[in-house]
Amino acid sequence: MLCYTSFVDESQISQAVSILKKGGVVAYPTDTVYGLGASMTHIPAVERIFKIKSRPRGMALPLLVADYAQIEKIVVSIPPSAERLISEFFPGALTIILPKSDIVPDIITAGNKTIAFRIPEHPVPLALIRGLGKPVVGTSANLSGQLSPLTAGEVKKQIGDKIDMLIDGGKCPGGIESTIVDLSGERPTIRRQGAITLEKLRKILPDITAAKEG
Repeated sequence: MLCYTSFVDESQISQAVSILKKGGVVAYPTDTVYGLGASMTHIPAVERIFKIKSRPRGMALPLLVADYAQIEKIVVSIPPSAERLISEFFPGALTIILPKSDIVPDIITAGNKTIAFRIPEHPVPLALIRGLGKPVVGTSANLSGQLSPLTAGEVKKQIGDKIDMLIDGGKCPGGIESTIVDLSGERPTIRRQGAITLEKLRKILPDITAAKEG
């Protein structure tokens, strides 16, 4: 049964964690936009994410992690460039792409050998991840091609009848999706412009470029 909450407390977090552990799908507020989450290792739940969003299976899903230790588990290694970005921008609205470890299911990465991840700066997803004990899918809680939702009402309008729980944490404070930086190649590249600007990133990685710059 779908559950909508208007005030986030420990009991609601516990309920959401229980749903995730059982293979459910939960929508929740983050520091950028509302996210749609499932346990990283529950394949049927991840498949539901694609169906709920009408998202092509060839489009990889990002993960939200709670701390550095979880990052170490989902990637092959953390290069110095990633260390610098993590130190400067995590937790926050920056997503990093690195070669994935074997524990990340191929369905999440659409068969690719890389994984996109970030640590959100919002208590709700952090509490969900810690309660679950593993990363959660962190895609936006909208239909593919539609605007990313900033409020629970917008989530409800787009996908409310398809999910198991919606945590209403008010309007998301960020409102802009995270910037995605690919560190899996020879040169750091911005794959999506977002909340963290190119100017800020170049202060940390001077050789970074936007994808369209080549």
